[in-house]
Amino acid sequence: MTEQTGTFVVTHAEDESAVVRDVETAQVHTLSSNPGLEVHDVLEATVAPEPPLEVAWEVVDVADRRTIDLVDSDLEPTRHEKDLAADADVGDLIQEERAGTGEIHVFNLESDVEAAARDVLEDEETIARAARLEAVRVEVRRSAADGVLSVRYLPD
Repeated sequence: MTEQTGTFVVTHAEDESAVVRDVETAQVHTLSSNPGLEVHDVLEATVAPEPPLEVAWEVVDVADRRTIDLVDSDLEPTRHEKDLAADADVGDLIQEERAGTGEIHVFNLESDVEAAARDVLEDEETIARAARLEAVRVEVRRSAADGVLSVRYLPD
């Protein structure tokens, strides 16, 4: 095996080890040590297998490290987000780039808006998607009355 450079999200962290997942390939790497990583940290890094067995990995270079804040907002989706949802079929996902960087995802839901919001906040893929979009904050807004859930991937 060879070194791999990419964007990794920390999915598990203990004092002596950690697990990172490549956000592009979903490949999982168990690190033989933990260089101070915490769950949901995002690394732009290079990892390499440790000899001689090459079963565990080590972080050999970190170009950038950041955390992604998950925010369960008490704000409702914006008028624009509600309009996007109104034009979509129930269950559809609407993706829209934000001005500059980031992205907004809007769901038109008939019911269970609260459950959908919890799912988004608890899903590891939310952090991985934020890492791919270079976001540092994910804001989840909802309106049960309108059946709208918005997930805002925001830059710094």
